[in-house]
Amino acid sequence: MRRILRLLAGMVVTLALLLAGPLWMLATEAEGEGRHWASASREPAGLAPAPGVAPGAVVQLYAARTWGWRGAFGVHTWIATREAGAEAWRMHHVLSWRRPALVSEATRVPDRAWYGNPPALLADYRGEAAERLIPRIEAAVAAYPAPAAYRAWPGPNSNTFTAWVVREVEGLEAVLPVTAVGKDYLFEGLLAAAPGGRGLTASAGGVLGLTLGRDEGIEVNLLGLSLGLDLRRPALKLPGVGRLGMAPTIKGEGGGSGDR
Repeated sequence: MRRILRLLAGMVVTLALLLAGPLWMLATEAEGEGRHWASASREPAGLAPAPGVAPGAVVQLYAARTWGWRGAFGVHTWIATREAGAEAWRMHHVLSWRRPALVSEATRVPDRAWYGNPPALLADYRGEAAERLIPRIEAAVAAYPAPAAYRAWPGPNSNTFTAWVVREVEGLEAVLPVTAVGKDYLFEGLLAAAPGGRGLTASAGGVLGLTLGRDEGIEVNLLGLSLGLDLRRPALKLPGVGRLGMAPTIKGEGGGSGDR
């Protein structure tokens, strides 16, 4: 009986620690308070280069806090591509309210706020590198194994999609935020490459797992929420709260703090 009680107490403590970050975010960030989703800001963040500035091909990956209370737990991620000389972008992502959930659409503002929440740049490939990546990305998007499925927890969801495409496309890498709930959901097997490259993710159904990577550092997935430590660019990663420390690596040639 004592062993059972200790086990239950340990489970309660673990759950409390995992939920502390999201609960703190709910208490301190008035996500969506006083706003309707239809009136939330969709202003561009100035991260996507205009055709006149970068006329060549461009591939960018973004993440932004989700709308409402879900934003206390995680982010929504998407992939944007633009062919050389094109005016419009293609935006690839998975949406909870669409069927099929997988959406590929033309847009002129791939970096607009996600219903009031500004996006962060995860990867930025340009020129010849982007030209090589775009057809591979389009092929991977077409082959995504769950285009009609969306499950916020533990996946498959928008972050599962982005992580899957990154793993499928040779030459495409991105360090997804620790708050990208669902990124560790694997459709087949227990092992996969870490999205950031030079690493490995082990995951059981997206609810228990471990990622070890050069750029991810160490991440532990418990019940779909992740926490970790980045040693290369020192930072603590916490459920809900996200990254505390140095800015993450932005993959690609045009990412500022990119893959150096």
